[in-house]
Amino acid sequence: MRKNLLSVIIIALLVVNIVMTAFMMFTVIPANKKTMSLVGDVAAAMNLDLHDSAISSAGASGVSVEDTVTYDIEDQMTIFLRKGDDGKDHYAIVSVSLCMDSKHPDYKTYGSDIGTKEAMIKNEINSAIGSLTYDECLAMTTNEIQDVVLEKVKSMYGSDFIYKIVFRDIMFS
Repeated sequence: MRKNLLSVIIIALLVVNIVMTAFMMFTVIPANKKTMSLVGDVAAAMNLDLHDSAISSAGASGVSVEDTVTYDIEDQMTIFLRKGDDGKDHYAIVSVSLCMDSKHPDYKTYGSDIGTKEAMIKNEINSAIGSLTYDECLAMTTNEIQDVVLEKVKSMYGSDFIYKIVFRDIMFS
């Protein structure tokens, strides 16, 4: 009799286990699939955003790493932003690097003595970022701000041998 009772208890536990497994399969897994689908969609959107901004900031130039020469502006720049609607003084603190194409014909002309033009480059960076308000800076992505600065520096040289601006550090206050 005890063997039968033990067998009945084991079978009852097996049935409960099967019912709970079926419950999980029909309730938890579809919700998990929806969550995974949502995470996949968000990841895909972020990947597209990163891909599009990388193309716009590099100007779709496709310069290889071997052909890239970087120039770091050593000084951390403090730039006062244009006053916004709040009327308060705000500023940006940035550390900037320039990426140049060493195979570009203008690199031989301008790239070798870029250090002597650092003050002029800082002035262009200052005027580009300083023309923005605090709210505009917060609304823009870093790549969009880099594109604004890049256009100013390109117009200063009248050339696109500088194909990318990189912020090593940027902070708004």
